[in-house]
Amino acid sequence: MALRIKRIYEPKDDKDGMRILVDRLWPRGLSKQDAAVDIWMKDIAPSPALRRWFGHDPANWTEFQHRYRGELEKNPSAVEELKRQIGQADAALLYAAKDLQHNHAIVLQRFLGKE
Repeated sequence: MALRIKRIYEPKDDKDGMRILVDRLWPRGLSKQDAAVDIWMKDIAPSPALRRWFGHDPANWTEFQHRYRGELEKNPSAVEELKRQIGQADAALLYAAKDLQHNHAIVLQRFLGKE
């Protein structure tokens, strides 16, 4: 089983497997048909307060990872639901952030131990 992370704006690929949107907000300018999302898991995304605090500022990256992992640990039902949805199949965690190296999908993938 492979768990990939991928920007939702990239074209759907056969390697994606189950496509799981892990953002709290729907991506701008993208129709639901074009997104080809199988599941939208808003509750696994960082809280609005944490997302605003982070602001995709690389200077906040280390602390963001720590805080987001804390949120994930306090939300076991969402984490377990994500694990159940992924199962033993290939899956892609989809996110909208422009920064490919500082985004919550990276933290989530690592948290799940699927890096």
